[in-house]
Formats: sequence, structure tokens, C-alpha cells
Amino acid sequence: MGSKWKSYVAGLRKGEKLPRKSQLLILLLVGILLMVIVLPVPDGGEGSEEENNQTDVKITDAGDYEAYLEEKTARTLQYVEGVGKAEVMITLKSSSQKVIEKDQQSSSRTTEEEDSEGGTRTLNDISSDKTSIYEQNSDGSQSPYVSKELTPEIEGVVVIADGGDNAVVVQNITEAVQALFGVEAHKIKIMKRADT
Repeated sequence: MGSKWKSYVAGLRKGEKLPRKSQLLILLLVGILLMVIVLPVPDGGEGSEEENNQTDVKITDAGDYEAYLEEKTARTLQYVEGVGKAEVMITLKSSSQKVIEKDQQSSSRTTEEEDSEGGTRTLNDISSDKTSIYEQNSDGSQSPYVSKELTPEIEGVVVIADGGDNAVVVQNITEAVQALFGVEAHKIKIMKRADT
């Protein structure tokens, strides 16, 4: 193969023309290369995701998260037959947790020892070292790289609704809250809304 290629290149230097198929192939490859260079590559960062999904809400702390869940749940429950106007209160067991990415390096060392009686034994020493991974921010500072953020666990839910005195409505609300948040039934309280 090497000698064929050398003779082909030598023939090109003498002025021979490329065969038609080879010319088309080269033009196609050059065209693809130019398209790859010219076309913009979408940024896989957080900004593009927020632009694509405009219904996402930026939640900064546990209070905002509670308020978001309460408002969204109340709005959803009001569409259920018999519920009527509803207010929802949610309590959280804990705040959100950020899981920081760690780089783990393990090393092992084997040592052979000989005791005074002529016997030998092998010792294996295994050590592990974990270090946090940092990312560089746009201002040049470094912060730990958060691989995922765990949302707070819900402790309990109270729903006050116009239809809170109807057993069927109470059962529907309880099942909906259990399906949404995975909360046990004894941590959900449904009450009738007072006439004002």
C-alpha cells in the first residue's frame, strides 16, 4: 500500500490529474470540514437549558421551594371536581443538599517481610484519597463542582379546600398529594375552607 501511495503522489507532482471520484471525495470532505468550522455549536451550559425551557423557575432557597410547591399544588387541585378554591401549606424536613464531585485516587503497596524463624508474609497496604473537584467561574474564582442537587424532603401537607368536608374529595386530594410528593397519608391533612 505504501508504494502505491508514493507512486500516486509522485504522479500528482508530475501533473497528472486526480480521478473524478477522488476529486469529488476530496471536495465533499473539504465541504464538510468547512461546515463544521462555520456552524455555531450550542452551549451545553445552564443558560441554553433555561432559554429552551422558559417555564422553569429559579429556586434559590427552601422558602422559595415551599412557596413554589404550595402555589402549584393549590392551582392544580382547584381543577379537581368538588375541591373548589384551595390553599396548600407544605413543610419541609430538611433543606436542599448539594452533592460535590470528588476525585478518588487509590493506591496499593505490597510488602514482603521475613520473620526471625524464616517464614515470610505479604502485607497489602491500600490507601484511598478523595479530593474535591473545582470549577473556574467567569470571574476567575473557583468553587466546588456540584454534580447534583437533592431537593428537600417534604414533611407534611395541609390542604384547605371548599370541598374539604366531602369524603370523596378528601380521598382524591389525599391520593393526589401522595402521588405528587410520596408523603404518607397520616402526614396529609385536608380541611374545609371557612366561609368568609
